[in-house]
Amino acid sequence: VRPLLPVLLILTAFRSAVADWSDVPTGSMNPSILEGDRVFINKLAYSLRFPLTRWHLAEFDDPRRGDIVVFISPHDGKRLVKRVIGVAGDTVELRNNRLRLNGEPLAYEVVSDAERALLAPTLPEAWSLALEQLPGHPHPVMGKPASDAMRSFAPQMIPAGSVFVMGDSRDDSFDSRFFGPVERSRILGKATHVALSFDRDRYYLPRWSRFFSRLP
Repeated sequence: VRPLLPVLLILTAFRSAVADWSDVPTGSMNPSILEGDRVFINKLAYSLRFPLTRWHLAEFDDPRRGDIVVFISPHDGKRLVKRVIGVAGDTVELRNNRLRLNGEPLAYEVVSDAERALLAPTLPEAWSLALEQLPGHPHPVMGKPASDAMRSFAPQMIPAGSVFVMGDSRDDSFDSRFFGPVERSRILGKATHVALSFDRDRYYLPRWSRFFSRLP
């Protein structure tokens, strides 16, 4: 056991401070991230932390709109994966599932049948799909019009040192609409790729096309 301890300590420190992966058990980030995806987390994207702590040794960059971040939930301490919608100083508002950023409504592009088959081939017809034109980072979002969900909220200004996060599956996500902005100190890193993917509805068969694919 003793010869293995240094290796285990190095691996633990590496996963804590440099890079890690996270299994995604829910569909709150569909269609960008599917249930059964394991996403790669770049923990050096924004800062360097002392291993196994939340102490910042150095800061490199700030989270940007459109980034998919992994963070510790201010609600219950669980690790969540969501997309940054607003950064410090932004005013975010939602009206009938359409975002307004700093007073300006975002554009939403209708997804053709061909694009739908490519972006979300298994998405039921009851779910809507569109491309949300977040400045600098357009990405797909989906919703279920028949469901009971929070589709509107009053304008909120994001305080310094925080970001506003939402799931791409707007009617099936517990996010900043409920627990408020997320402090930067809670952000563990940036999710950039799908490392592995297994279809839980098909006996965990690999989704080979998603292996090592970049997140939108």
